[in-house]
Amino acid sequence: MKASIRKRNQLCRKEPDFDLKEQIAGIVDSLAAAYVQDDPLANVGDRPLPSRAEVIKILEDVKEVVYPGYFGEWSVDRINYKYYLGAKMNEIYEGFAIQTAKSLRHECTGAHELCDRCMRRGREATITFMKKLPAVRELLRGDVAAAMENDPAADRVEEVIFSYPGVNAITVYRIAHELWLQKIPILPRIMTEYAHTVTGIDIHPGARIGRSFFIDHGTGVVIGETCVIGNNVKIYQGVTLGALSLPRDDGGRLVKGTKRHPTVEDDVTIYSGATILGGDTRIGAGSVVGGNVWLTGSIPAGTKVVIDPPRLQYRDNRVEVRPAVIDFQI
Repeated sequence: MKASIRKRNQLCRKEPDFDLKEQIAGIVDSLAAAYVQDDPLANVGDRPLPSRAEVIKILEDVKEVVYPGYFGEWSVDRINYKYYLGAKMNEIYEGFAIQTAKSLRHECTGAHELCDRCMRRGREATITFMKKLPAVRELLRGDVAAAMENDPAADRVEEVIFSYPGVNAITVYRIAHELWLQKIPILPRIMTEYAHTVTGIDIHPGARIGRSFFIDHGTGVVIGETCVIGNNVKIYQGVTLGALSLPRDDGGRLVKGTKRHPTVEDDVTIYSGATILGGDTRIGAGSVVGGNVWLTGSIPAGTKVVIDPPRLQYRDNRVEVRPAVIDFQI
C-alpha cells in the first residue's frame, strides 16, 4: 500500500508545473477587454441599477402588509397591528423609493447617478403605489374568495393563501400591475418573473385582469401583456393567452405597441391545455373553452368549444369514436 502511494506521488511530481493564478489573470484580462462602453451585458461604472434581490425582498414585505399575520416573523394582534403596519410601511417606503429611483435613472438626461429629480420621482411614485394598497387588497379578497368557491379541494382560507400557486401569482401580478400603470420600468417585470420562477405561472404585469380571478393548479399558464380578462374568469393549468406571429417593419424589427393578446369576457372558464391567440380574438361572456382547444378567432357569448372526440382503432380494425364531453369539472 505504501509503495503504491510513493509511486503515485512520484508520478504527480513529474507532471508539468502550472501557474493557475497566471491563467486566471489572463481570463480576467480577456473579460475586462470585452466590457466595452456599449456592451449591453455589462453595467460597469457609476450607473446604478435596481437590485433584484432587494426588489424581491420589498415584494415579500408588501405581501406581509396585504396578508397581515400570514407572512413574516411578526405576530400581529389587535393591540400591536397598527405599530406593526406603520413600521413595515416605513420600511417599504424607504426601500421602494430607492429601487424605483434607480429604475427611473436611465430616463434622466445625461444622469449616471441618482440625482435629486430621480429620488423625488421615486418617492412620489412609491407614495402613489402605497395609496393603491387598500384597493389591491380588495381585489385579492375577491380572488381568494373565488378560489374557495371554485375549488372543491379548498378547505379553508388559510390553506388558499399559504399554498395556492395561483393566488401567489395573482397577488404578485396585482402589486406589479400598479407599478406598470405608473410606467415604472424594470421593477414590475422583476416581480412577475420572480413569481413565474416560483409558481410556473407567467402573468405579464401589463395584462388587465378583472375581479374574482381564479387559476387552478396553474403550472404552465401564460397571460400576455395586452391580454384583457373580465370578472369571474376561471382558467386551469397549461392555458396560454398569447400572441400570433407579429409583423415586422422595413428594418426587420418586430412591430410593437399593438394589442397582441386575446380578450376574455366575464364568467368564462378555460380548461387545461387550451391555447387562445391573437389581439382580435374575443371569448364571449359565459363561454366554456375545453381542454387542449386551439383558438385563433373569436367566439360569441355562451359558447362551449371542444375538440373533436378521439378515434380509437383496435388491432382487429374496429374503430370506436368516444363521445365529446361538454360539461367539465376538475
